[in-house]
Amino acid sequence: MKIQILFFGIAADLTEISSLDLDVVETITVASFKNLLKKKYTQLKQLNSYAIAVNESYAADELVLKENDVIAVIPPVSGG
Repeated sequence: MKIQILFFGIAADLTEISSLDLDVVETITVASFKNLLKKKYTQLKQLNSYAIAVNESYAADELVLKENDVIAVIPPVSGG
């Protein structure tokens, strides 16, 4: 099944892409998706943590992704 991935902030800088379409298995959870990302984009291991949003809502690791979901990889932000 196909999903769209959007990278924001330092995640986009590390991967050198801002978005891509990816084919994944139909029963993939957010937790499994995170593991897949770390294998495909090893530079993301430099981030201590990042949030995942699915269709503009923050997602728990147990959520099962669906065809055509839009997944955002959101690194922590800091400001002053």
